[in-house]
Parts: sequence; structure tokens; C-alpha cells
Amino acid sequence: MVQAPAVAQPSRTRIAAASLIGTAIEFYDFYIYGTAAALVLNTAFFPEMDNLAGRLAAFSTFAVAFVSRPLGSAIFGHWGDRIGRKSMLVVSLLLMGLSTVAIGLLPGYTAMGVAAPVLLVLLRFTQGIGLGGEWGGAALLATEHAPPGKRGFYAMFPQLGPSVGFIAANGLFLILGAVLTDEQFVSWGWRLPFVASLLLVVIGLYVRLKISETPVFQAAMDERKIAKVPFVGLMRHQWRRVLLGAGAMVVTYTLFYTATTYCLSYGTATLGIPRTTMLALTMIGVLFMAAGTVVSSLVSDRLGRRRTLIAGTGVAIAWGLVMFPLMQTASVPLVGLALSGALALMGLIFGPMGAFLPELFRTEYRYSGASVAYSLGGVLGGAVPPLIATQMQASGLGVFSVGVYVSAMAVLSLLCLLALPETGEESM
Repeated sequence: MVQAPAVAQPSRTRIAAASLIGTAIEFYDFYIYGTAAALVLNTAFFPEMDNLAGRLAAFSTFAVAFVSRPLGSAIFGHWGDRIGRKSMLVVSLLLMGLSTVAIGLLPGYTAMGVAAPVLLVLLRFTQGIGLGGEWGGAALLATEHAPPGKRGFYAMFPQLGPSVGFIAANGLFLILGAVLTDEQFVSWGWRLPFVASLLLVVIGLYVRLKISETPVFQAAMDERKIAKVPFVGLMRHQWRRVLLGAGAMVVTYTLFYTATTYCLSYGTATLGIPRTTMLALTMIGVLFMAAGTVVSSLVSDRLGRRRTLIAGTGVAIAWGLVMFPLMQTASVPLVGLALSGALALMGLIFGPMGAFLPELFRTEYRYSGASVAYSLGGVLGGAVPPLIATQMQASGLGVFSVGVYVSAMAVLSLLCLLALPETGEESM
């Protein structure tokens, strides 16, 4: 690992703001799509399909971005390891933000016919590429500025981005649901959160352009320790850590997108719980996720990343078997408990990942390694659960099988974590 020389550090506040606001905006963009996919995209872009087929088609477009994220991670990781973290963070923010605005302005099936869902898929693909480059850069911005023994604390800020972004996204949907009729919401109201992303991108760019390059990467530049083709070096020397890191991430995605995207659809369409009630319960759950993120990030600086992650993942195995029996009661308090428990566990596991994944890789291909591992975990853990869960429910296996699937993904992540080393004491 390359040791940075003693240089003037930007303030903790500036680092926190730059790493937090970008991930918050990126995840806001991503989550409004997930919410729209669960509530309205089937009727807006796939109206000629029956209800189940339309929901599957909408969730499939949701999955497209997870497939493109590893590509975005490879592209942004390459240039982030070649020319710097800061510039790639600016580009990724623009790419995802503008794609989101374009989705909000895209005419539906009734106006454009089959061209509408085709363009929706293309914009969703571009969204995924942008997000594929975002998280790794934000995590490195925090960890490569952090002093020894504080990387978990600094990395906590980009890890809080999903909580902030989700609350903003669902809060806006909740307000729209309260002030608009169902007809207005389905007709045009769902588009407003997408268009509003433009203002958030402008704010994010202002903050990110004020931050300096990380001292660790600057030291590598000064010492000419920059890989010509970082991805090749990554695959040659640390491919095993990429795969294990991806496997370790699976449980976080599975918990989150099962609790938010699938359960939102299941709660409204099958249990008959009002949309605004489900959105409110999910937002409460995300507050628990934020608390879990803070607690586990701080604990990981004291007890180690690996030990903290293993504990959270072990509990997630059990919670997968409890979650859907609680959901099936259709009791609002118990449904809220099911969602809050899943999201709290997601935060407990997600928090230390902001430091753990970057610490697994060498400076010369750290952006590539952390980003690709993070995004590959999303393909299995984020894209698949809403599709698998919907198919399981429709095939007669019962909703409890969805919980078994969640537990199985947690077992996979636990096995990967057991195969990885502790990283908290390693220098960057």
C-alpha cells in the first residue's frame, strides 16, 4: 500500500459532505425508480400485459441497471485508478442524474408505443452505469482521506447516502400520494421525483467540485505507481477478493430490495395495505437502517470489519425465516416490524462495507476492485430478489419461500466473509 505524505487535510465536514451528498443523490435516483416500478411503471409502459406480467416487466427494467452497474464499475474504476477519484465522481453524478431526469420526461406507451419501454430500458441501463462508478469513488474519497483508526468512521458518511436518498425519495412519493388522486399520480405525478433530481445534481456538483484529490492517490501519482490497465492487474492479482467481496455484499442488497421493492408491491397488491401506509412503514424502517449503519461503522473501528460483518450476517440468516410470517399477518405493526428488522440488519452489515471493500485492494486498482465487487454483489442480491420473489409467490410456493431465499443469500455472504481476512489494521 502507498503511504501518503504529510499534506494539509480538508476538513472532516467537507469530506463528509462530498462523500455523503453524492451517494444520497445517486441512491435517490435509483430508489425512485424502484418505487415507481413497484407502483406504476407496469401501467405506464406495459399496459397491454396482464397485472402479473406487467409487474414482472417493470421489475425486469429495474433489474437492468444492476446488470449495467458492473460495466460502469469497470469503466469508472479504470479511469478512477488512472486519472483520479474526484473527476470520476463528477462524471458519474452527471450521468445518473441526467438519465433520471430523462426517464421522468419520457412519454408512456400510449404516446410512443413500443418505443417507450425500449427507451426506458436504455435510460435505465445508463442509470446503472452511473451508479456503478459512484459508490466506489465516494467510499475511496472517504477512506483515503481518513486518518489511521478512523476509516470506519469516515466511510460511514457515504454509507449513509442510501438512507438519506431513500427517505428523500419515498418522502416525496408519500407527499404526492397524499395530495394527488390516484388518477393524477398514475397519469403524471410519479414523474415529479424524477424531474426534481436535476436540482439535487446541481447541489451535488457544487459540493464535489470543492473537494481535493485524495492524498493516497496523489502520492501514488507522485511516485508513478499508477497501473496502465488497472482492471487487468486486478484480475491477475486479486480476482479472488473481487468475487468474495461481491458475495459478501449479496446479503445487503437482498435484505434491502426485498424489504423495499418486493414488499412494497406485496403489501399493496396482495395484503391490501394502502400505498401511503406501506411507504410510511418503509421510511420508518430506513431510519433503523441509518442507525444500524452508524453503529456498525463505529464498532468496526474498535472490533474489526470482519467480526462486525459476520455478526450482522448471522442474525440476517435467522431474520429471513421470521420476516414473511410477520408480513403475512397483514397487521400494520407487525409488517412494520418485519421491514424495520430487515432494514436495520441491512444497515448493520452495510456500514462497515464502506471501509472493508476498499481495504481489500491495492491503491493502484482500488477503485476498480471495490466498485466491481460492490456492483457484482448487486446483480445477485439486488436485481434477482424482486423477480424471484414475484415468481415464487405466483408459482404457489408461498411467500415464506421468499424468506428462505433471503436466508440462503445471507448464508452465501457469511461463507464469503469467513474466507476473507480482517482489514481494519492494514495501511492504505
